[in-house]
Amino acid sequence: MPVETGSRSKVKSKRPMMRHQGSSDADRLLLEVMGGSGGSQLPIDVRERLLKCFAGIEREFFNLYRENISLQDKLEVALSSTERVEPGCDKQSQVQDSADGSDAASKPYKTKAPSQISQRIKTNYKATTSRIVSSFKGPSSSSSCQYFTAYRGHKDGIWEVSVSRYGPSVIGTASADKTARLWSIDPVSCLVCYLGNVGSINSIRFHPNDTCVVMASGDKTAHLWRYNVNLPSTQASVGGQIGGPCSTLFDLGGLGAPKSRQSSGEEEPLDSDREIDDFTMDTDDGSAPTMIHSPSLVLSGHMGVVIAADWLRAGRQVVTASWDRTANLWDAERGDVVQTLTGHDQELTNVSTHPNQAMVVTSSLDTTFRLWDFRDKSIQSVNVFQGHTQTVTTATFTSEDKIVSGSDDHFVKIWDLRNMRSAMADIRTNAPVNRLAVSPTHNIICVPQDNRHVRLFDLNGLRLARLPRSNRQGHRRMVTSVAWAADDTIACNLFTAGFDKQVLGWTVNFQTLIHG
Repeated sequence: MPVETGSRSKVKSKRPMMRHQGSSDADRLLLEVMGGSGGSQLPIDVRERLLKCFAGIEREFFNLYRENISLQDKLEVALSSTERVEPGCDKQSQVQDSADGSDAASKPYKTKAPSQISQRIKTNYKATTSRIVSSFKGPSSSSSCQYFTAYRGHKDGIWEVSVSRYGPSVIGTASADKTARLWSIDPVSCLVCYLGNVGSINSIRFHPNDTCVVMASGDKTAHLWRYNVNLPSTQASVGGQIGGPCSTLFDLGGLGAPKSRQSSGEEEPLDSDREIDDFTMDTDDGSAPTMIHSPSLVLSGHMGVVIAADWLRAGRQVVTASWDRTANLWDAERGDVVQTLTGHDQELTNVSTHPNQAMVVTSSLDTTFRLWDFRDKSIQSVNVFQGHTQTVTTATFTSEDKIVSGSDDHFVKIWDLRNMRSAMADIRTNAPVNRLAVSPTHNIICVPQDNRHVRLFDLNGLRLARLPRSNRQGHRRMVTSVAWAADDTIACNLFTAGFDKQVLGWTVNFQTLIHG
């Protein structure tokens, strides 16, 4: 199509508005397409539309330059903030607050030439990015936290892991496959499998001074049963003599069986080929674990799922938390309800007891957790903690008379029992928090999360480490629960349970973790 001379001059008159200093091959090509040399094959209206589009693209390009300048200034503010993080504060939170705060916005905008910005980005991009990313990372965990072993055998996700506090050093697991298991720590061996529940087993806790456990179940009951295990020789030299003297509180098979069923509490061998096939391969030596089919005592009375249960008053009582919005206090010998704790507006999510005093803490979907103080028998004290904005999934005591709570709002909060109006420290994480645990000897908080990560903090809220996670190490699904071993001398002192049907054992070097 022939092109008029007037239209060509009109195009040329618009070119200076679109060009800036210098010339490039792209500019020359554009000029040829627009008819600047030789003759164009495009209609006039198409050329006009293209010119408008190119002008818009150019405006967007320089807007991006301006945003680049602003972001670079904010990065400098964030970088300078990370270099002066105060002790006891979460580094990541301070960096995020600085990047989003008013410091960067209050600085006057400085106009810089595009060539200067380009050179600046080229020379400083890698170094700046590396320093920023490093500021978000905690101390290296390769030397302080090491993967030890895995405990596998459950057919469904594991809700909770617990470590024995009396007698042999074993771990217990509660699973959605309706079984609970006891394992030797090293070498890995499934010693006992409990099959007495008809619902998902939601928690398992060891008696403080006897070889007995209490479990919470989805069938609206809590089961108490005894165990007697023989550890493999490798662990027996570490864990001590097996089957120590029984507490006078319990007699074998005499925990007050309910009238509705006969309960012996005795351990029974496998009685079917199917069960042998299912459990033979769970142990290192190919032997089958001892099977327990009935409890020593059943605590029945809740109207909803029993989500957790724990021991109180040195094991003389049991406290259970349920989805019926109540917690029950039981006599552990007779199985009677001593007291019903009411006040939560929604379902309970967990219950924990103080290791040495008659205090209970319950957490709930109503975004609160409550402290029940039974130290004074004449007065029952109740304190409500309202620091979270979503479901409180866990709350537990520390050895320093503090409470650590975790929530779906991604926060872990540390509370002092002497000043319960506000948390003494807040830990901001990047995922919902599940049942955490505090080391009884060093007060290290271990935080399991929905995003498969497990992080370690001190009681000041300072992040210490993150457990390694890769294709070979770490959980493949959410981490539901963690537990510390009371004995630091054993090779494996931290256990994490996940919905990937396994428990992972870790060796944490406290000396390196705390003192670097």
